[in-house]
Amino acid sequence: MNILVTGANGQLGRELRRVSAGSRDNYVFTDVTEIPGAGTVMLDVTRRDDVERLIMERDIKIVINCVAYTNVDRAEDDRECAERLNSGAVYNLAGAIGRNGGMLVHISTDYVFGGNPCNTPCREDEPACPAGVYGQTKLQGEEAVLRAGCRYLIFRTAWLYSEYGKNFLRTMLRLTAGKKELNVVFDQVGTPTYAYDLAEAIFRIIEDRKYEGHDGVYHYSNEGVCSWFDFAKMIAEYSGNTRCDIRPCHSDEFPSKVRRPSYSVLDKTKFKNTFGIRIPYWTDSLKRCIESINSMEQP
Repeated sequence: MNILVTGANGQLGRELRRVSAGSRDNYVFTDVTEIPGAGTVMLDVTRRDDVERLIMERDIKIVINCVAYTNVDRAEDDRECAERLNSGAVYNLAGAIGRNGGMLVHISTDYVFGGNPCNTPCREDEPACPAGVYGQTKLQGEEAVLRAGCRYLIFRTAWLYSEYGKNFLRTMLRLTAGKKELNVVFDQVGTPTYAYDLAEAIFRIIEDRKYEGHDGVYHYSNEGVCSWFDFAKMIAEYSGNTRCDIRPCHSDEFPSKVRRPSYSVLDKTKFKNTFGIRIPYWTDSLKRCIESINSMEQP
């Protein structure tokens, strides 16, 4: 079976490249730019004709869409671009794969909820209420999938990080190594997600054909709950940067164009009951990721 991965040079896309090595299926990795030696095919997912042509020519049966506009603050000033990537491109992919009799695996976000004031984990069937443009356009992307009428799996995730790119882990590793003091918010609670774990879960669902008869929306993050302050403290501990004094602070000390949810924990019961895949605890995954970074940086 031919499987197309978009956004192959991003955090999740790179992890999918790693976990799918040796698969019985044929993976085609695409991105808007080609990286020499990475084996990616150039594809602009906002160009409907190009998307249609590639899916039909390669007889793609599953698309895993890892493309997204993820800059939460910048989206407030650039709605057009956010909508083009988070909604328009999704409709292009969903429509094309549907016409080829295939399925779309789409990645969404906890930001479609805007937080739960009841401080209980959000279920898939709870009403969406995004607070900003980023969350609104990601919700529009989910709606585009449904409107296209293809078979689909939508995975909402949160606080994604990996060895690659710009993310909270990489930022904290840099700051804790170079600063004596650091303030990190303690009044925003959620769950980190190691991109490798999400990629592995998606890969297993496809490789073992667990998706058959299970179209729908699912939540995936690592197990456990923490604040950004807790996350930063564990990063410092596991990386050995304990000389930096990490202090808790309130969110209002970091003005933002978008209100971040104070409690954004995802209920993963449906995912676990449907697919039977064990989800690692967030501290265990963080430790594995930091060990991986250390091994990559060794001469």
